[in-house]
Amino acid sequence: MKKFVVGSLAVIGALALLALFFVAGFGLLSQLAKPRVPGKTILEANFESALVEHAPETPFGDLLEDPPATLRDVVEALERASDDDRVVALVARVGAAPIGLAQLQEIRDAVLRFRESGKPAVAYAETFGEFGPGNGAYYLASAFDEIYLQPSGDIGLTGFRYESMFLRGTLDKLGVKPRMDQRHEYKNAMNSLTEKRYTPAHRQAMQSLLDSRFSQMVRGLAEARGVEEAEIRQLIDRGPFLGQEAVDAGLVTGLKYRDEVYARVREQAGERARLLYLSKYLQRAGRPHQRGDTIALIYGVGAVVRGASGYDPLVGESAMGADTVSAAFRQAIDDERVKAIVFRVDSPGGSYVASDTIWRETVRAREAGKPVIVSMGELAASGGYFVSMSADKIVAQPATITGSIGVYGGKLLTAEMWGKIGLSYDGVASSRNASMWSSQTDYGPDEYRRFQAFLDRVYEDFTTKVAEGRGLERDTVLEIARGRVWTGEQALELGLVDELGGFPVAIRLAREAAGIDPDARIRLKLLPRPRSTWEQLFGEKPDSSEGRSFAALGRMVRAVVVGLRTYEGTALVQVNQKVAETDGGSPFVD
Repeated sequence: MKKFVVGSLAVIGALALLALFFVAGFGLLSQLAKPRVPGKTILEANFESALVEHAPETPFGDLLEDPPATLRDVVEALERASDDDRVVALVARVGAAPIGLAQLQEIRDAVLRFRESGKPAVAYAETFGEFGPGNGAYYLASAFDEIYLQPSGDIGLTGFRYESMFLRGTLDKLGVKPRMDQRHEYKNAMNSLTEKRYTPAHRQAMQSLLDSRFSQMVRGLAEARGVEEAEIRQLIDRGPFLGQEAVDAGLVTGLKYRDEVYARVREQAGERARLLYLSKYLQRAGRPHQRGDTIALIYGVGAVVRGASGYDPLVGESAMGADTVSAAFRQAIDDERVKAIVFRVDSPGGSYVASDTIWRETVRAREAGKPVIVSMGELAASGGYFVSMSADKIVAQPATITGSIGVYGGKLLTAEMWGKIGLSYDGVASSRNASMWSSQTDYGPDEYRRFQAFLDRVYEDFTTKVAEGRGLERDTVLEIARGRVWTGEQALELGLVDELGGFPVAIRLAREAAGIDPDARIRLKLLPRPRSTWEQLFGEKPDSSEGRSFAALGRMVRAVVVGLRTYEGTALVQVNQKVAETDGGSPFVD
């Protein structure tokens, strides 16, 4: 029976491989027959969909489905279109974009550069918020020549409010006791577990962050409308605005439905104009920066962790793996064609050890004569700043959340909680401090001293490396560190970043650092090199088409056999008593 099952599965595997070759061949033919950009094109964009910093690799993703849009896609498509005579206009849907403020600023900059080419850009929205805030979406729309709102729509322009959730009261009811500490008072990531409301330092940092980002939006709206900032602040205090009220206040050009907006854009562009999605245009027209002197592009996205980078499709979150990012830097260092490195960072922080691993590679790159330019996304705080701090130059958007130079750590004591349901723990230990990581026992005197030594060591290392990397006096770093977050605009004033902007600014700085002429062509080379569908499925490039297919089939058959044996063995395994062994991790520069 087993032989029959294995043989059947082997046949199925062979058929699956044939299907893979068919799909791959179909994809190749599709590329050869790739349609062209119409002679008169109206670009169409949808900014009500989320944008990712870096699209994760998935098997068959490049063949069977459109990859998720990235911020770089939008920026480069608009850059390419600015100089493309076939593109005559841009029409974009905005409204309730799940896009962060720093990302919105990068898109606004790209739209404004597109308009500098003399081509019109029109935005339309069904509504900005609909019984909810629409600040960011309207801020984006303000970069367009014209803004149209559906007659039934509203503009939720009401200003910013930041709220934080605190779990300390819930933990008290459950019988969970936080035993944590930080360096220093502004390092507030753990406050949600240890406090019931803002501490004075926490409130000060949040208010400063809100004031800076709100002022940036006000300034952008004032510039777009050609009025004083005080007028914009008064206007926002009157919000939200119903449809006709938005027209009367001069917030929108007029009230129109989608079909009316498109008819107007078509009329201005000419009857032969054709619509083309921004993503499709980029596929057909090709990215800019494909030939010339090589500049490596490395992404560091998500929480910083040891090991490989990863992506969780269930929650849409990425992880910046130290192994993956470090390997990319080593590839750039070893590649003689690479003249400079642009390191795109979008991270809230994470493991201190992993952050230090990546930091070391940025230093090695500079020592090897490869300038490193960091381009910060929505946030590059704590561990995200750690991996950035020794770059030749750091670029951030005005709204980028950065800094948070500090560390926190600790544990939650859960013995009382388990006792409420009659569950108890007991244990034995080999050494005096073996219980240091246990959630069932508090720190002993010696254990607590070692815990504090961990935090002191990390903070000392972090602040020292900031001072060295940024060329600042250490006393200055100690004043602006203490775990406090800053906007990119504030960080520029403090010397934590060098310029404000996005990809174009980072590329300009990379050119300058590498001695590449401003008008010379460049090639942006993504590292690690994107893997093909075959490599994603089988782990490596094929040695040959014939030999590799049989090897892959053999592995599939072996996997099935191992699976069957494991299944058989599992049926005979008896449940034995398990001995729990606690394990500790690094402090978080989160």
